[in-house]
Amino acid sequence: MSEMSPLRQRMIEDMTIRNLSPATQRSYLHAVTKFSRYFGRSPDRLGLEDVRAFQVHLVSTGLSWPALNQTVCALRFFFGVTLGHDEIPERIAYPRTPSKLPTILNGDEIVRFLEAIPSLKTRAALTTAYAAGLRASETVSLKVGNIDSERGVISVEHGKGGKDRTVMLSGQLLGILRTYWKLARPQFWLFPGRDETMPISVQVLHSACRSARTAAGIDKRVTVHTLRHSFATHLLESGTDIRIIQVLLGHNNLSTTARYTKVSNRLIRSTTSPLDRLTLEVVPPG
Repeated sequence: MSEMSPLRQRMIEDMTIRNLSPATQRSYLHAVTKFSRYFGRSPDRLGLEDVRAFQVHLVSTGLSWPALNQTVCALRFFFGVTLGHDEIPERIAYPRTPSKLPTILNGDEIVRFLEAIPSLKTRAALTTAYAAGLRASETVSLKVGNIDSERGVISVEHGKGGKDRTVMLSGQLLGILRTYWKLARPQFWLFPGRDETMPISVQVLHSACRSARTAAGIDKRVTVHTLRHSFATHLLESGTDIRIIQVLLGHNNLSTTARYTKVSNRLIRSTTSPLDRLTLEVVPPG
């Protein structure tokens, strides 16, 4: 699918109309382009058997489950929405969800990991991700104004699915962010990039995770999502209601009952962040 083709433009418009995030749009376009290049033909000239052959090829290359799943979502969207072939999407099989349990860090490992991050900004960002259970994209998108110290909450804008939500503001995190603000003086983005008009890159956080894991001597794979899983697990282990954890994570479909359960900001504010059960050095040495 050429860069400026009408077909590509139509798909972009279809995704924009449905308010898909920029990251999802890029991922879908990449998947459909890869599908087209594999066969050397425009994707609107390919059909269900071609999709199946492409899936077999991807599985044979050892592509990860998330990448396979994203490809299926992209092709279902392309054929069902952009091309209007209603009968095809439901026949494109999703890969089976792996049953592997997520990696969880215990409290001591969380402290060792965070204190192994030498950069003040990156340490503050990853501490925020753990303290509030945020995704990497949500962490880098935080603005200074999203930290509401008076109400004791953090406003997360345009999370997964474009949804806003409110999460607790840990007392210890507030102290860390105040120290960070005094030293770094961010103006708009809470964690700005080198170009202060843009937020820090998600890739910076991923790179910091890899380096800190090694420096801390942790024999586990650690990502920003590991911090999010650890946040949820530590809350559950401390007796926090699963419905509150669900809302804090931005997951509103864990069960039919929980889907209709509303958790007030009062309950969110009164929920203790797992960070407040740890003792963490505020500023990296040096």
